[in-house]
Amino acid sequence: MVKALLFASLLLASASGEVKVYKGTSRYNSDILCTVRDGTVYKGRSNYLSDILCTIRGNEVYKGRSNYRSDVLCTVRDGKVYRGTSHYNSDILLTVRDGKVYKGTSNYNSDILATVRDGAVYDGRSNYRSDIRFTIDGNLTLEEFAAVWYSVMYGW
Repeated sequence: MVKALLFASLLLASASGEVKVYKGTSRYNSDILCTVRDGTVYKGRSNYLSDILCTIRGNEVYKGRSNYRSDVLCTVRDGKVYRGTSHYNSDILLTVRDGKVYKGTSNYNSDILATVRDGAVYDGRSNYRSDIRFTIDGNLTLEEFAAVWYSVMYGW
């Protein structure tokens, strides 16, 4: 419940069904970057096992279809996204708070990587339509958002 409350200001906290993530402001099928379905992030519109980018199990995001601890890409705890299975502050990749995605443990405006509002993920502190990196058509948990973020930004 705590995770849901932390993420509520970013997007709705409970995911259900299928969520599509589009490039920029597009809503065209050809611009679907990834699809989130049942705790799994697929490349584009695919539902093939070979196109799984990452899988969410609990508060951990795994590479592809793996369930090996060595393949944990990140762990989400208390609004923070940690590298791998780490618990150390030095391994915090992102902090998600109040509709903002911050670099590491920062809470400075200059370290805002993205702003999330109404399903749109804007570059930095921007609220200009032209600065929308991607659009999420549905509801995601914080773990799903972390998986989508890295899938879109770094092409897991």
